[in-house]
Amino acid sequence: MKASTYFTTDNAQRYLGTLCKHFGHKVPVTHETASGRIELPFGQCDLRTDEAGLTLIATASDRPQLDKTIEVMSGHLDRFAFRENPELTWTFEGAEA
Repeated sequence: MKASTYFTTDNAQRYLGTLCKHFGHKVPVTHETASGRIELPFGQCDLRTDEAGLTLIATASDRPQLDKTIEVMSGHLDRFAFRENPELTWTFEGAEA
């Protein structure tokens, strides 16, 4: 299953770096200039930046694990981007969307 969201911000690369660095102490992470992947025990999140913001794509084997992945990623982005108060709307793909 998969879900995605987009956060419009001028600080996308900074948040990408902060998220990857934070999770890199705990789980496997890949981080490049404009993209990254965070591999949580219950799902993964691919991150991409562009000139207008940050895309997050969460993937997991079932809906409960996908929901947990979304909750963890959203919660951390909320903390790191608290000055911008991100309001994320996730779009679900897959059979159980």
